[in-house]
Amino acid sequence: MKPYRALLWASALMASAALAGEPAPPEMTVYRSPTCGCCGKWVAQMKAQGYAVKDVVIDTVDKIKDERGVPDNLRSCHTALVGGYVVEGHVPAADIRDLLKRKPSTAGLAVPGMVVGSPGMEMGGRQAPYDVVEFDQKGGVRVAHEYRPD
Repeated sequence: MKPYRALLWASALMASAALAGEPAPPEMTVYRSPTCGCCGKWVAQMKAQGYAVKDVVIDTVDKIKDERGVPDNLRSCHTALVGGYVVEGHVPAADIRDLLKRKPSTAGLAVPGMVVGSPGMEMGGRQAPYDVVEFDQKGGVRVAHEYRPD
């Protein structure tokens, strides 16, 4: 989708949410490395989806992951905090909205690694299958959403 179309789409979504009485998405704070370009693409997509993003570029993203209890096997290149939850990696905006709507007693969502075709990791038409997982502080993990290429 062209950038201007994404902005128009996000504006339309926010306007329809406001008319429906739904609150605007909460502020999202994203911690990312200064050398990772895909993180910046993911941040841009979250902004296009209506999130007010505080973009924090730091050299030690692992410190945030450690503080928030992100298991080593679920880690990716950036960590976001939104609505009291951790969002690790290239999680689609729709999954974040669903999490915030459901308000489960969980730590957050993750897309482990850097999966080709996930938000921010678009590479032409290439698309690898991936899962969005929900995780808790006790090590529990469940698949929240499966993404499979057509």
